[in-house]
Amino acid sequence: MASGRSVVINGDLGSGKTTVSVLLARRLGVRRISIGDLYREMAAQRGLSALQLNLHAELDGKIDAYIDQIQCEIAASGERLVVDSRLAWHFFTDARKVHLITEPTVAAWRVLGRPTEVENYATLEEARTQLAYRAESERIRFLTTYGADKTRLRNYDIICDSTRATPEEIVEAILVSLDDDNLACYLDPLRIHPGGDDAGPLEVGYAAPDFTAIRGGARLAAAVRSGQTLVRAELTKAELAEAELAEAEAKARASAT
Repeated sequence: MASGRSVVINGDLGSGKTTVSVLLARRLGVRRISIGDLYREMAAQRGLSALQLNLHAELDGKIDAYIDQIQCEIAASGERLVVDSRLAWHFFTDARKVHLITEPTVAAWRVLGRPTEVENYATLEEARTQLAYRAESERIRFLTTYGADKTRLRNYDIICDSTRATPEEIVEAILVSLDDDNLACYLDPLRIHPGGDDAGPLEVGYAAPDFTAIRGGARLAAAVRSGQTLVRAELTKAELAEAELAEAEAKARASAT
């Protein structure tokens, strides 16, 4: 593993982080830890379902505090790991941080096709609406509790779009980028709005959930024609600055509630 560092993976429901983390741990030959699994074990010990514990945690901050403490202790252990967790990127400060993104309708289809006690929706529209609601609710909760915005792309080292890419393709992209000091961003070319028809490196702007080519449109067009599911792109400096401003505004709104 690059520099002996752990790899932590997060992503919204339907992004495939569980499958990717399992495959990545296998390729790296290290132990995988799922904070979600730990949470479900805690629920079982209390005689509750995961959904019931989720609801209880909204009223009892001790539950999240206990999970946070576990993550801090795991991070401090120094063991090389692959960690599947929505907040591990916040606690594992020295790890390589991977963020998975997916087109919202595709994510909704995936979740709709595998109903569980936590995500159980009747229609695609209900799934998409409720996933968006839950994602925003979680984002505000993290901002309020930790001052951390999970949607800010600059928080991560590697960003991978799982809309069409297979888990194996995503793992390969992660492995290639483990020693990259720059932000590595792999996007589905079909999700990038065309623009900047020059032949230089692909540079994109981001306004969730949309990406737009600012430069390197020729490279984007070639990726689309060849059927690539992932293309390496750079985020514009303007986008990163705008993300910082959005984070500051979100923190202010969270503090006011």
